Amino acid sequence: MPGAPHNAATQWFGPAYERLHPLLQALHRSGGTLSGDVAIATGSGLAGRLGRRLARRLGIPVDTPRRGFQVRIVHDGQAMHWRRRFDDGSELVSVFRPVGRYPDGYWREDTGPVRLHLGVDLDGGGWRWRLRSVALRGLPLPRFLFPRTDAYKRIEDGERYRFAVAFSLFPFGELLRYEGALHAIPAASAVPVERVVT
Repeated sequence: MPGAPHNAATQWFGPAYERLHPLLQALHRSGGTLSGDVAIATGSGLAGRLGRRLARRLGIPVDTPRRGFQVRIVHDGQAMHWRRRFDDGSELVSVFRPVGRYPDGYWREDTGPVRLHLGVDLDGGGWRWRLRSVALRGLPLPRFLFPRTDAYKRIEDGERYRFAVAFSLFPFGELLRYEGALHAIPAASAVPVERVVT
């Protein structure tokens, strides 16, 4: 990738980085801020109660089905730092550190006390996370005890950043989902965010 700054994302993907949509390449080469509305939903019955508990632990507000949303993505040579901010002030902060290289390597995501190991599938210029393992406060959890995670991002209509994150647990079904179509905003309009240090 001539002229591309080397950071955790470009180095981890190597030549496969070119398979991402050009707008995703730009975002993960230089970082940026995305903004828009997100839809937030929990399941019904017991799935809903479990989903609301999970949302509280993650910092996702579920008191209304739509929220304003902004995510700031910062890269360096060791990690990707994501700070997601909802319009009520709730925040969900993650640090992603690469292990190995694509396609056999994975990303280690730390979000509060939860650590996920996430592989990546590339399809049609998009990026889908594939959960490999889960640990809570450093203790590995059996996969069947943790909700199945389905998360992806892609570019739609040539300019919008479409993403979805859903958690489901057998036999209850989907517990929690949030998703939206975001647009890039100028740096001057973004809420200042300090890099996450862990």
